[in-house]
Amino acid sequence: MSVSPATTQFPVRVFGGPTALFEYGGLRFLTDPTFDAPRTYPAPPGAPALTKTAPSTGTPADVSPVDVVLLSHDEHDDNLDSAGRALLADIPLTLTTTGGGERLGHNAKGLADWESIELDRPGGGTLTVTAVPAIHGPGTREEVEPIVGQVIGFVLTGQDLPTVYVSGDNASLDAVREIAERFAPIGTAILFAGAPRFAEIFDGGLIVLDSAQAAEATQILGARRVVPVHFDSWSHFTEGRDELRAAFTAAGLADRLQLN
Repeated sequence: MSVSPATTQFPVRVFGGPTALFEYGGLRFLTDPTFDAPRTYPAPPGAPALTKTAPSTGTPADVSPVDVVLLSHDEHDDNLDSAGRALLADIPLTLTTTGGGERLGHNAKGLADWESIELDRPGGGTLTVTAVPAIHGPGTREEVEPIVGQVIGFVLTGQDLPTVYVSGDNASLDAVREIAERFAPIGTAILFAGAPRFAEIFDGGLIVLDSAQAAEATQILGARRVVPVHFDSWSHFTEGRDELRAAFTAAGLADRLQLN
């Protein structure tokens, strides 16, 4: 009997939006913590408002203990909300952008692209977290970052461990190709998707991967398993579970897709 590659690796618990919890190398990692109740967040002049439409499927108490937060960026409420910010105070280490590290202070450490940090594993040895490029919109980093800010993704590696990629809010398949050149094949890819768009910025262009691009990223990375996140619970997503399932099926990758 064949075993689906989507069911043969460590569990990933998804809480809605960009928030996922997994244990890797004996350490517990949490991505982009968001636990606020549904609400609309005030926006600066000229910026689009963000509206959360569904509650998280858990609470901050449900994720405890957490050893490391992988925070793709701190400047948007749909990636770090009020409850998420409060949670950071109780977590030993938050890895994020260089700007985010300065803004958050406390236990936050900013990483530049391709910068790595070694973390001690409870059972001995180390694992490595490497910051990798992410572009939160259509175009080059120089065109995108002045509008939406800096974002990073992460790659986790360790002896006798599968390679893990956490994309963050990335819309660039060129960035995915750069990452694949250094780290493919990927064991588990936690891909931010949902095809979010805002009429107010980039003429409505994609600011994170759509479903077809997520399937293409899977092929580029040689990913054995993909856990999509950040495709639900917010009003700015234009594609969800059905579109993801259809895109992966069309690409012949349905057995790699894990929809929690």
